Amino acid sequence: MKKNALTDLEGIFVNYRRSRHKQHLKHSILKFPGYDTRKAAFMLIGRTVAWDTPSGKTLKGKITRVHGKNGQVVALFKKAGLPGQALGQHIYVVK
Repeated sequence: MKKNALTDLEGIFVNYRRSRHKQHLKHSILKFPGYDTRKAAFMLIGRTVAWDTPSGKTLKGKITRVHGKNGQVVALFKKAGLPGQALGQHIYVVK
């Protein structure tokens, strides 16, 4: 997917949102460089993010909330969420 000049922001898919006994596969925790505080991460809420699969498809999600105090955010992906092979891969902000 091509990036726009206004949305050159690129983050990393860190992990799935988890609890003690369950892993929520639709909820992905993302980390963006330069957003190191909770206050800064609030600016990302509502943005659409995308990940390009090796087969050429694009999976899109939406940033819904902040996760923790170090600037990480939670993105909700529809259907099955991101696959495990996306862990550690780059995620792009689309709009």
